[in-house]
Amino acid sequence: MNETGCNHTVLCVDDERNIISSLKRLLRKEDYNLLTASSATEGLEILKQHDVHLVISDHRMPEMSGTEFLAVVREQYPDIVRVVLSGYTDVDAITASINKGHVYKFILKPWNDESLKLEIRQALEQYDLVQANRNLDKKVVEQNQELKLINENLESMVQVRTEELKMQNQALELSRSLLQHLPLPIIGVGADGMIAVMNQEAQALFSNDGPPTVGGDLADSFSVEIRDQVVRVMETGTAITISDESSNIEVIPLSGRFQGKGAVMMWKGRSATSGFCKQQTNPRKTPGENKSQANL
Repeated sequence: MNETGCNHTVLCVDDERNIISSLKRLLRKEDYNLLTASSATEGLEILKQHDVHLVISDHRMPEMSGTEFLAVVREQYPDIVRVVLSGYTDVDAITASINKGHVYKFILKPWNDESLKLEIRQALEQYDLVQANRNLDKKVVEQNQELKLINENLESMVQVRTEELKMQNQALELSRSLLQHLPLPIIGVGADGMIAVMNQEAQALFSNDGPPTVGGDLADSFSVEIRDQVVRVMETGTAITISDESSNIEVIPLSGRFQGKGAVMMWKGRSATSGFCKQQTNPRKTPGENKSQANL
């Protein structure tokens, strides 16, 4: 809508005042902002000041013909729909209007009021259709550009994420290698009591006693008391030291986002055959030898 609140602005150009008056009477009840000019020069000045959608011009006017006027309008304001209103049925004039001004319609005087109003209405619908298509094309181009930027950003994000995962995998492999080569026996336990990790020193420590297995339950290899204490460490988040006469076990809870989800058991002594572990009974030993072993 323009500044007058109307949907469209129509400019009528004719050097005959009675024609201008007739057009005003015809269109006064229509929802148009109607502008009038008595010459092509005046019409061009009006076009500089207003956003016009349709120009209806007489063909034969002094100084500049309607064909010449509409050719200038087409050059300077190509979106405006152009209509010629003429009292002459000159074929050459009609052809020149079409070729030079690319007119939408050539309407003869005297006109039929209802037919003229219909032609004006259809001309403005044509204007709206062209603008809608243009806006749609512009929107498609903008969306394609946005999609291109999104794809470029996505590719960049994927590359960054790939590098991050690569670094994390390298760090994980390094961590595993460091854990395996630490000079202390270490066992990692999950919140459900499952043995999640076990380094080389821990495997060597239990080699003579049937070592715990990764994926097995802590209670399968250690006394119930030891398992309960490890679970309590995970629940409270407080480290403890479990000692007997031959070794010490430091039980350290995981922190950060893994808090309450696991704990690390680290041996400070070198004996695994202490009262911490369930002993493996050897059938070849004598009953007296079996009784001498501690079994919690």
